[in-house]
Amino acid sequence: MGMHYVLCLNSGSSSLKYALYRMAHEDETQLAQGAVERIGLEGGNMWVRSGRGASTITAKRDFADHRAAVEAAFGQLEALRLAKPTAVGHRIVHGGVAHMEPEVVDRPLIGELRKLVPFAPLHLPSEIEGIEAVAGRYPELAQVACFDTAFHRRMPELAQRFPLPGRYWEEGLRRFGFHGLSYEYVLGALGRAAHGRVLIAHLGNGASMAAVRDGLPVDTTMGFTPTGGFMMGTRSGDMDPGVLLYLMNERGYAGGQIESLVNDQAGLLGVSGSSPDMRTLLARRENDPRAALAIDMFCYHVRKSIGALTATLGGLDTLVFTGGIGEKAAPVRSVVCRGLSHLGVLLDEGRNATHADPASSSESAVAVRIIPTNEDLVIARHTFRLLTR
Repeated sequence: MGMHYVLCLNSGSSSLKYALYRMAHEDETQLAQGAVERIGLEGGNMWVRSGRGASTITAKRDFADHRAAVEAAFGQLEALRLAKPTAVGHRIVHGGVAHMEPEVVDRPLIGELRKLVPFAPLHLPSEIEGIEAVAGRYPELAQVACFDTAFHRRMPELAQRFPLPGRYWEEGLRRFGFHGLSYEYVLGALGRAAHGRVLIAHLGNGASMAAVRDGLPVDTTMGFTPTGGFMMGTRSGDMDPGVLLYLMNERGYAGGQIESLVNDQAGLLGVSGSSPDMRTLLARRENDPRAALAIDMFCYHVRKSIGALTATLGGLDTLVFTGGIGEKAAPVRSVVCRGLSHLGVLLDEGRNATHADPASSSESAVAVRIIPTNEDLVIARHTFRLLTR
């Protein structure tokens, strides 16, 4: 079949984002995108709009689970009278040790994903539920799993290992890395500029960074789970393990309490005491010292990570900002880059303020790029290629 209508599903713990693409060998057209929000909570909401924004449908109602959300998404696409999907591609946050390429979904793969749930308990259950919801409604549709960890599986073993006894490496405890679909898209968008020493900063509510040399991953900030790395919207990032031991041994914290602390109560939210949203904090920083502190800490952590990953590359040719904060928060980019002149990073503040690409000055030894990511398109490409190969 020379053409597929690929529905891309990105399941979060309480949300479902989706996009419909028409895919052929010389055609990659987004026909619609939408989201179902607050799944399993009161005050649910969903919206979908056609690719050119000609039609938009919104609805406020509650969704009990991801199965109900998938049913609603299909219904909204039908209401827009769009082509019925011929295949579904899923973003799967964790592929473990074994899964390094996109795969057609079958029962054995679903069984393996269930075994990986302890590696990503906030993401994998809803992603598995999304797969099963599609199979229940449209069993004839081919489904493809695209793993966010796959990009980093080519990192050197030196970068993947924890300094632990070897038996833990054999059990699968290693630095997996995440946001791989985003990094893959950015490298494709860079074209020839991807040949060299590239650092990609995916900055959003979840945030990480990847060091890439000539298109191959060298290192990344996230590790065993998406909680690791530098501070994020509600996640702590890397911490001294002694802090967690103290909370367990001296304060009596159970595993669930620690999980909630480092995943839901930390980061920008924890420091500011008010919000995990960078736009909100930037609006408040002049009159709210804690909001200003949260922003400063975030920029400091990002800048420190850039320095560390630049060392792994032996220098830097291109620095890319992507993700919601990376693409839209000019003040964050400005503060981060202000401390990187020793690496040859010089921003053009005028271009940065307008999100122009490139944002670096003509005197900068490092190209500073702003590239909006598109994980859905990467999922659509993988699904199309796998089914027409």
